[in-house]
Amino acid sequence: MPATPEPFHTIAIIGNTRDSRVVESLQILAAHLHSRSRRVLVDAATSVDYRDVKVEQLAESELCAASDLLIAVGGDGSMLHAARLAAPRAIPVLGINRGRLGFLADIGPAELTARVDEILAGSYVTDRRAMLQATLSSPGEPDRHCNGLNDVVLQKWQTGRILDFETWIDGRYVNTHGGDGLVIATATGSTAYALSCGGPILYPGLDAVVLAPICPHTLSDRPIVVRSSSIIEVRLLDRPDSNAQITCDGVSLGALSQGDRLIVQPAAANVTLLHPADHDYYRTLRSKLRWGRGDRTAPYNETSE
Repeated sequence: MPATPEPFHTIAIIGNTRDSRVVESLQILAAHLHSRSRRVLVDAATSVDYRDVKVEQLAESELCAASDLLIAVGGDGSMLHAARLAAPRAIPVLGINRGRLGFLADIGPAELTARVDEILAGSYVTDRRAMLQATLSSPGEPDRHCNGLNDVVLQKWQTGRILDFETWIDGRYVNTHGGDGLVIATATGSTAYALSCGGPILYPGLDAVVLAPICPHTLSDRPIVVRSSSIIEVRLLDRPDSNAQITCDGVSLGALSQGDRLIVQPAAANVTLLHPADHDYYRTLRSKLRWGRGDRTAPYNETSE
């Protein structure tokens, strides 16, 4: 029988090269992939010295078109950027964590080579994550679009005044809000900004979206969860000094003014994350949110007493 082709022959690697720890991991990763007879692609705009390791330089926008796996080295910000690059090309993303929290990039630097070998050998689990598309629509101007894996955020901008805005879901009026803004988050993004606003933690596989008000003026204005297929619309009320900024995974989409509309809906393309075969989401929650620290660090064993 013919041999089964090895998965992921051409691999693109990216990371924030202003961080020396990331550069070190990129160098180790490139050398290891080269030793495993993989073709390695890197961003031509960076100046990392890969020494004697053969790498091919392409514009970042072309990396995913030429590869079948994208490895992001850094924190969750790097993973969010990688997701925007990879989703339109339908290639999976693997994360090496050199950041602070690492909800998405779950392979540590100490296990980098061993875990990458497992992935190259086909031992991994796939994790399909939904993304959002934000559209900023202004009268007389072309619509502006941006996709995000975590969240779309409306926040007050250049003013100390609260924002007054309305939310509509699937064409139906929901509420008028006063506060600092609104986070619209995927299940993936429920553990990011939305969590700090009092929003719930959603299991990543849920087809749901969280709307979490930021510092609401009214205590009854609480986070709500809606189906992921919903079309959410936000409009500013006509109030003096009401200036808002829209960001998508931390990237600015633009300013929202009176008469504009922010429309958030499911993105056309999702992203697939790769995890080691023993990946456990609840273990990640316990680690990153420091659950169970103290004398209750393991599951209760009824036979132990």
